[in-house]
Amino acid sequence: MKVIYQTSAGGIVYKKENNKYLWLICQHSQHKGWVFPKGLVGDHTPNESMETAALREVEEEGGVKAKIVNEKPIKTFYQYKWQNQLIKKTVYYFLMEYLSGDPKNHDWEMSDAKFLNTEDILNTLTYPSDKQAFEKILEILKIKNGRK
Repeated sequence: MKVIYQTSAGGIVYKKENNKYLWLICQHSQHKGWVFPKGLVGDHTPNESMETAALREVEEEGGVKAKIVNEKPIKTFYQYKWQNQLIKKTVYYFLMEYLSGDPKNHDWEMSDAKFLNTEDILNTLTYPSDKQAFEKILEILKIKNGRK
């Protein structure tokens, strides 16, 4: 089986309403999993930076503009089989703050995108790598038990 290594970048995007955090989450059109927006680095523009790719993917898949608020990304790994190939993926998630836009304006890769509170994100995310990345973000922000 052929092994393909891929690098993706994305965002874990928050906005604050009534002193509580809400988080952007997307449902993938094909596999139906609930994920954070992310995509391949450099698939549109050669030599694209991880930050540029992450911001682009948040806008494409999540329908919103955001800004990076922590320059050090959370790094995750996972692998899956696709068309008799083993895809080994490294994802760099940047903590981002929502600026503008509507998650309903997501692209075709996602069937849904919306903001949820911290507890609902923990219960909705489909994949362990996303859950682990989110837990690390919560540690960075010192959010415990969805109280903020």
